[in-house]
Amino acid sequence: MIITIGGLPGTGTTTIAKKIAEKYNLKYVCAGLIFREMAKEKGMSVEEFSKYAEKHKEVDEEVDRRQVELAKEGNIVLEGRLAAWMLLKNGIKPDLAIWFKAPIEVRAKRIAERENLYYEEALKKMKLREESEKKRYREIYNIDIDNLFIYDLIIDTSKWNVEGVFNIVSTAIDNLKGQY
Repeated sequence: MIITIGGLPGTGTTTIAKKIAEKYNLKYVCAGLIFREMAKEKGMSVEEFSKYAEKHKEVDEEVDRRQVELAKEGNIVLEGRLAAWMLLKNGIKPDLAIWFKAPIEVRAKRIAERENLYYEEALKKMKLREESEKKRYREIYNIDIDNLFIYDLIIDTSKWNVEGVFNIVSTAIDNLKGQY
């Protein structure tokens, strides 16, 4: 089974992806963690590394290469904004491609709480990061991250708590054709 979970920062992708991996005994891989590790190796913040990545496309290419290689092994939950796109571009069709969304105010509030920041600071950092990512995705891959046609399931995570979103995703997995 190959499941991708994508969404903008603060939509709950990490929380749900980890819970799904645990419930279905799948390997969990997070593109964001790979990116953060690479930023740390360079001694940069995520925001600084995002700007650096705008001029060094090999950063995104390496993150994506690692995801695709792991997906080939199967039995995985891939979390990342481009996870579904990268698999499709490499001839791998996920069993289920999910996108999470939520209003910007909700996402900024979640990030502020998670990272112990003031709301305004979280909002500013989030906007800068998203602008940088959208620019890179368009320039490197010709992908419009706002085009959601490749996703099987799109969930507004502001409407439910974590358990509610988890139940929706679990129900979708349990009802896939050709049960696993």
